[in-house]
Amino acid sequence: MSKLSPALRTLINAPHARPNIIPAPSHIRSVYEDIARDAARKNVGRPSWLALATAATMTMNSPESLTALFEVATEQSPSSVKDKVNTAEFMREVGLKCISFNGIPRTINLLNYFHDFLPDQILSQMTTSSSRTPTSSNIEQIRARGLALWSSIYAELDKRLLDKLAASHPDLPVHIINSHYGALLNDPPLEGRAGLGRVGRMATSIVAIAALRAQGGVAPQVISHLFGLRKGWVDGTWKGDLQRTKGVEWLASDEGNIWVLDRVDQVVKAIRDTPSGSQPRPRL
Repeated sequence: MSKLSPALRTLINAPHARPNIIPAPSHIRSVYEDIARDAARKNVGRPSWLALATAATMTMNSPESLTALFEVATEQSPSSVKDKVNTAEFMREVGLKCISFNGIPRTINLLNYFHDFLPDQILSQMTTSSSRTPTSSNIEQIRARGLALWSSIYAELDKRLLDKLAASHPDLPVHIINSHYGALLNDPPLEGRAGLGRVGRMATSIVAIAALRAQGGVAPQVISHLFGLRKGWVDGTWKGDLQRTKGVEWLASDEGNIWVLDRVDQVVKAIRDTPSGSQPRPRL
C-alpha cells in the first residue's frame, strides 16, 4: 500500500480541520477546584461534580485537563492508592458513557491519554476484565435494562418517542435502546464487575447533560436529560445507586439544574479559549 503524500498529510492536519487535541489551560486546576469547593458548599457529593467535570472535559477533547481533574479529585480526600484507583475507575466509566453523546473516536483518544498518564501503581490495581459482553443468556436482560432506563428518563413520553425515532429510521430506536441505554448507559449488574466504576442513575443523567451542553447545538436533548435527572429523583430510581450521593434532590431542582449548566459552561469556556496543538503530559 502506498504511503500518504506530504500534500495529503498537510491537508489532514490543516488548522481549519482542527486536527489536534486542546491543551489544558494554565488555570484549569483552579476551575476544577472552584467547582469542587462550590459543590461542597451546596452539599453536592463528589460523584456528581466529578461526573459533570469529566463529561464536559471529555467533550472538549482536552486530555491534559482530564489528568488535572484527576489530580484535583484525589486531593479532595486522603490520597490513598485505593481512593485514586476508585477515582480513576469512575472517571474512565464516565468517559465510556460519553460514547453515547460524543461518539467513539474522542472517547478512545481521551481514555488512551488518561491510561498513559496514570502511574503503574494505580494501573496495576485497575480492573482489566470486561463487563458488557453480550451473550445469548444476557441479551434480553440488556434490552430490559435499556427500556427501564429509557422509561425512567422519558416517562409518559417514552413510547411516543420510540415511535418517532422509528419513523426517522426503523433501526434508530433499536440501536439506541440496545446499544446505548441497555449496554452502555445503564450500569451492568454488580456480578462480574470486579472493581469497575459504577456511575449510577443520577450521575449518568448528569453525564448526559454535561456532554450535550458542552457539545452545543443540541438544546432539545439537554432539556430531555434535565427532565431525566428530575425524573430519576421523582421515580426513586436514584435509590438503586451504589453511592447515594449527596445533594441529588437539590440537583433535580431548578436551582440545581442551573448550577450544573453554569459549571459545565465554566469548564467549556476555560478549555475553548485555549490554543490547540500541544501534546499531553507524560505519565507520572
